[in-house]
Amino acid sequence: MQKQRTYLSLLLLGSLFSLTQCSKDNDDDSTAKTNTELITQSTWKFSDAKVGGASVSAFLKACEKDNTVTLAANGTGIADEGGSKCDVNAQQSTPFTWTFQSNETVLNVSTILFTGGSSTFTIVSLSESTLVVSQDISVSGSTQNAVVTFVH
Repeated sequence: MQKQRTYLSLLLLGSLFSLTQCSKDNDDDSTAKTNTELITQSTWKFSDAKVGGASVSAFLKACEKDNTVTLAANGTGIADEGGSKCDVNAQQSTPFTWTFQSNETVLNVSTILFTGGSSTFTIVSLSESTLVVSQDISVSGSTQNAVVTFVH
């Protein structure tokens, strides 16, 4: 169980890096925003995480749920520990680089953000206010699909 919590904590940080298959919210503006504009407009905060289709948010510590991810249009980003850190010796923020792949349906980050995961995320959906990413992860030797939702 502890292994899953640690993994999901790191997944939350990493998930902020995945974007694809966006649905665009158009106000009265006829010009739709690009995926880069959508993903970089504001800091992403954790909302929910599912593994194998079941919510695992209740298993995460508050110090894991308050982490944020910020992506900049120049391809850099910051993963931040938020208001509370699970490990007092951990860095408050970690810089990284990111790129889109596969027609902006895959987000690749320069570092692995959680145990059992990789540096590549599939974008499930991306809008003005919501980013949903997925990735296959290894949990106790079993491959599971993790889906993480972030909001502004």
